[in-house]
Amino acid sequence: MIYVNNKLRIENTSLENVAQKYGTPAYCYSYNQLKDNISRFKRNFRSLSPIICFAVKSNTNLSLIKEIKKFGLGADVVSQGELMMAIKAGISPKKIVFSGVGKSRDEIKYAIDKKIFLINAESISEIKEIDKIAKSKNKKVMIGLRLNPNTDAKTLSQISTGKKGNKFGVNQKVFIELVKYCKNSENLDLQCLSVHIGSQILSYKPYEKMLNVIDKTISKVDYKFKFIDLGGGMGISYTKKTKLLNYRKYNSAIKKFLKKHNSKVIFEPGRSIIGNVGTLISKIIYIKKDEKKNFIILDAGMNDLIRPALYGAFHKIIPVTQNHKKMKKISEFVGPICESTDKFTTIKKFQELKEKDIVAICDVGAYGMSLSSNYNLRPKPIELLIRGSKIKVIRKRQRYKDII
Repeated sequence: MIYVNNKLRIENTSLENVAQKYGTPAYCYSYNQLKDNISRFKRNFRSLSPIICFAVKSNTNLSLIKEIKKFGLGADVVSQGELMMAIKAGISPKKIVFSGVGKSRDEIKYAIDKKIFLINAESISEIKEIDKIAKSKNKKVMIGLRLNPNTDAKTLSQISTGKKGNKFGVNQKVFIELVKYCKNSENLDLQCLSVHIGSQILSYKPYEKMLNVIDKTISKVDYKFKFIDLGGGMGISYTKKTKLLNYRKYNSAIKKFLKKHNSKVIFEPGRSIIGNVGTLISKIIYIKKDEKKNFIILDAGMNDLIRPALYGAFHKIIPVTQNHKKMKKISEFVGPICESTDKFTTIKKFQELKEKDIVAICDVGAYGMSLSSNYNLRPKPIELLIRGSKIKVIRKRQRYKDII
């Protein structure tokens, strides 16, 4: 996003004009940013020739998934709904990985019937369920086993998934037992070792440690895995102070690992593909003045963007129209929801604002709309894809008659 004559733009489109035409709150996505992110990700790992499966949970918009599919990406899904959405978007089942700890019997049946690329299993109970269903269908199903490498991803505890005590994957001892079980099954084709240690990871060192654990585990189990699914988790910059992941060092660590293990790498990026593609524009309903601060009450709430309330996550807020005048009091940006946690951020010396002004909440492409709800019976926002000066409605604004 850039300012042109003090007006904020996504590509060649004024967000002030967007607000006037389509209303607020509104999710706005930049096509060119999406394109650049995918190109950059491919370039960073070009030497590995990996299989790249977009993490659908990060953004489930059908139109966006269709665009992502055009760049050759597959899909990482964690539910039958996401699997159906990926297929509806035109992604070949042969490029879909089904992960997650709680796949139901019906979901497993559906995945097998659709002949998807890979099912990553996470427990002995799930392995036995897949085995039983595959046997009943007289099919051999390709699966992966998710290892919990007990690796601290150095991220928020709520989005750390690879430590001892997390619900994801199995420890090394159980992993070895599951490999033995799969070897003796006529209906399970074990081809992949899977890991995913967390989200919003900004250092290559946890990944390096993770790879060392995988190396030791493979040595102990003495099994040849055709694929190594390294998950995703690559972080993005939410603030100017954020030090981004050193992709070169992560890539080098993977190449070192592959010298010992001749496997094909699978990645499951979500945030790094879609995070900074999205912006949520919102109108100021009221400014409520307190002794020490001003409550800037927006028409967007935690039902539209829950990450700050759920994780304490930070999203930068900037004015859609600049005036270069500073407020003396602290500005606390809040929503209209009846919860004290319905708060986006607090900013010192924000520019002067008035009611009906528009602000932009930045970097909301990942886990923004996909985590939204109708809490307080509030309709979900409109979603727009911006490409140059063209605007496409990719999801209509909900109306009250849609939810009541």
